Amino acid sequence: MNSAFNALAHTVLSRNARTLDDLVAEMLRPMLKAWLDDNLPVMVERLVRAEIERVSRGR
Repeated sequence: MNSAFNALAHTVLSRNARTLDDLVAEMLRPMLKAWLDDNLPVMVERLVRAEIERVSRGR
C-alpha cells in the first residue's frame, strides 16, 4: 500500500510541480473563507461588547 501511495504521489507531483501542501491549501481556502464569513462577525461583536463592558465598569 505504501509503495502504491508513493507511486501515486510521484505521478501527481511529476505532472504538476505543486506540493501536497499547495493542494491542501487550495482546497481549504474556500472552506476557511466560508467559515470566517459565517463566524467572524459574531465573534468580533461578542468580543467588542465584552471589552466595552469591561472598560465601562473600570471607570
